[in-house]
Amino acid sequence: MRKPFIAGNWKMYKTAAQAVEFAEEFKKIYRPSDVRVAIAAPYTQLWALKKAFEGTGIGVAAQNMHWEDQGAFTGEVSAPMLKEIGVDYVIIGHSERREYFGETDDTVNRKVKKALASGILPILCCGESLKIREAGKEKLFVEGQIRADFDGIPAEDAVKITVAYEPIWAIGTGKTATPAQAQEMCAFIRDVLAGIYGEDVSEEIAIQYGGSVKPSNASELMDQVDIDGALVGGASLKPADFLEIVHF
Repeated sequence: MRKPFIAGNWKMYKTAAQAVEFAEEFKKIYRPSDVRVAIAAPYTQLWALKKAFEGTGIGVAAQNMHWEDQGAFTGEVSAPMLKEIGVDYVIIGHSERREYFGETDDTVNRKVKKALASGILPILCCGESLKIREAGKEKLFVEGQIRADFDGIPAEDAVKITVAYEPIWAIGTGKTATPAQAQEMCAFIRDVLAGIYGEDVSEEIAIQYGGSVKPSNASELMDQVDIDGALVGGASLKPADFLEIVHF
């Protein structure tokens, strides 16, 4: 049985002090439930958030990591560094990493494998641009991402991965895929995973929707049979807004 999973992605927002302020305010209004909850924050905030959320069950996620344990990779952060401070999850392959920083399916695949080997749970992002959707090639494109990103990953590890479907045209634009559009693609992703691993495994893999998720649309999105959670951007920056989504 898949548990709902709501993760906030703060992107490049907040200082460490502001992160702690958020955590203290959120803890006052948060009540644990059967919903998994995590915050993905910039590296400088991760240690402070782990301390602030201790004992709450709220997870902490990095927004990226390198596939090597160490080396001459200036500006990068490794899985052992994240593991040392207790990071629970890592976002891999976000569209902004792919678009602005040269992330490819090959590097995504390497990072996913390294995260799994290190005991950090990957949140693997996929999704198409508006140009690809308008050309009617969105399913072909997303299938290519899924097959490449899961390449060489055994079933027992695949079930530890959360897939986040984020249509690029709906990230930070105010546009949101309709619940029907989101469900259609998430169901398609599950079918692709079933083709790789079999239906039993695909039914264990959590699939989130991301793309302008907010309190006003979270419930309708979460009502869809193949949507198991949300990767929330701007609406995760305010404790009250994020809590509304957690309580969809």
